[in-house]
Amino acid sequence: MLSVTDLSVRYGAISAIRGVSLAIDEGELVALVGVNGAGKTTTLAAIAGALKPHQGTIAFQGEPIHGRPPEAIMRKGVALVPEGRDILPSLSVEENLRLGAFVRHSRSEYQSDLAQMIELFPILGQRLRQAGGTLSGGEQQQLAIARALMSHPRLLMLDEPSLGLSPVLVDQVFELIGRLRGRGVTILLVEQNVERTLQIADRAYLLRTGRIEAEGTPDHIRSAVDVEGVYLGDHGRMQP
Repeated sequence: MLSVTDLSVRYGAISAIRGVSLAIDEGELVALVGVNGAGKTTTLAAIAGALKPHQGTIAFQGEPIHGRPPEAIMRKGVALVPEGRDILPSLSVEENLRLGAFVRHSRSEYQSDLAQMIELFPILGQRLRQAGGTLSGGEQQQLAIARALMSHPRLLMLDEPSLGLSPVLVDQVFELIGRLRGRGVTILLVEQNVERTLQIADRAYLLRTGRIEAEGTPDHIRSAVDVEGVYLGDHGRMQP
C-alpha cells in the first residue's frame, strides 16, 4: 500500500532523515519507534506532504505522491493525526469533524459518517456542540482521530497519540488503536511508549539519528536491538 524508498529530508543544511525506506501492506499496523529527534515526525510529515523530500520516493497504492500538496495526498486516502492533535479549539466538536470530511461533498455520507464516529467515540456524541478546546486531553485525542477518520483514509498515521496523557488515558488510546485495527484500518504508528507499541504492532522500524537501524517483527526488534538502552539514552547497540 505504502512504499517509501531512500527518503531524505533536510531543514536547511541539516539532514533530518537520510535514506529511510519502509513499506506498509494493507491491513497492517506498522510502528516507527525511536528516541525524540530520531526523525519519526519528519518521516510522517514527508509522507503527508507537509515537508518536501530532498531525495527519494513515496508511493501510495503504486502511485508516486512525494512532492504533492497535503490536500491532494489526503484525497488519495492518507490521513495524519499530528503530534499535539491540532484540533481547532474555538470550533465545536462537530465543526472539527466536519473539517475532516471536507474532501467529500455528499451530505448523506457526512451524516452517516458522523453517526459512525459517535458510535466509535461515544463521548464525542455528548460533546458535539462543545468547543474543542474545552475537552480533556483524552477527549481531544479522540476528536483528532475521529476527524482524520472522517476523510475515509486508506492509511491512518498517528504521531505520538498517547503523549501527555495520564496512564488511564494511555490505556484508552491503545484500546482504541486496537479497535481501529480490528476494523481493518491500516495504521502507521509513531509512539513514545515503545513496549506497548511493540505489543500491538505487526512490524516495526527502529529509527536512530535519521536512519533505519533495525526492522522486522516486534520479537525481532527486541532480540536484535537493545531497545531499553535506546530509550534510556545509551547507544542502543545491536545485540550480538
